[in-house]
Amino acid sequence: MATLTNIEAVTRTLQEEMRRDPNIFITGEDVGVRGGVFRATKGLIEEFGEQRVVDAPLAESSIVGIGIGAALYGLRPVCEIQFADFIAPAFNQIVNEAARMRYRSNGAWTCPLIIRAPYGGGIGGGLYHSQSVEATYAHVPGLYFVAPATPYDIVGMLRYAFRVNDPVLFLEHKKAYRLIKGDVPDEWYTVPFCRADVKRAGSDVTVIAFGLMLHESLKAAETLANEGISVEVVDPRTLSPLDKETILASVRKTSKVLIVYEDNLSFGWGAEVAAIIASEAFEYLDAPVMRVAGPDVPAVPFARTLQDFFMPNADKIARALRALAAY
Repeated sequence: MATLTNIEAVTRTLQEEMRRDPNIFITGEDVGVRGGVFRATKGLIEEFGEQRVVDAPLAESSIVGIGIGAALYGLRPVCEIQFADFIAPAFNQIVNEAARMRYRSNGAWTCPLIIRAPYGGGIGGGLYHSQSVEATYAHVPGLYFVAPATPYDIVGMLRYAFRVNDPVLFLEHKKAYRLIKGDVPDEWYTVPFCRADVKRAGSDVTVIAFGLMLHESLKAAETLANEGISVEVVDPRTLSPLDKETILASVRKTSKVLIVYEDNLSFGWGAEVAAIIASEAFEYLDAPVMRVAGPDVPAVPFARTLQDFFMPNADKIARALRALAAY
């Protein structure tokens, strides 16, 4: 058993997989000599060389486009988008090319491509280094969209990503990179996609959260446990396709549910989860489905006070859970 941070889990798994498969290569801005802006690829160019750890120009459409072409001809590219905020120039490549490849070719072509994207706020990054992009890309069939929040899940899901033949958008919360630590078994394992995980069992109310918001929700659940309120915390892990069964089973168990995400509230990923619960577990609900999310402003502000206003946290989540429990 090893204790790793989230960023160490990413680096170690990339290194392990590159040793296993010579067809794997990494490309992105500053991934080589610098080791990435967050140091996720630190040390890899020294071991694998510049043919497999490739510094790319500041052109996300090119980074992903090259990855798609390489994937179609037998390689296993890992494309790093330096910040998820910068992923928009690659939208056409991701949505209209990578995600459509298997469908449009009637299964003749696949696109085994991993796109890693650090996302989320809370680091004082301001408008262009704090965004969450899940609502845009979870909407796209043909694309696995995952957001593991612990070292155990990062290792297992990144390993699994190298073993599927479709594109994977792999979100990594940048504030959690060094904030979160956890045990990773020495034994080899994977965490398959489309399987949610109950991170904390409870009986009074369910909270559904991923990424940094999972950890804030676990803090809130601990606070409420001291007040006699039992909170079940469900981590979807895969944002799309969604494990509806685990989510619905928890809702049927507790009859009250809070969905937490840090993107803007309106038209967000949590709205789709709320719609699924309303349509498939309505008769089990004892209270309205509630959400805690960021406000509907263009992006996370730079000023610390305004950033704190924008970001959901354990206190805001706890207040919503108390209201649900008392409903």
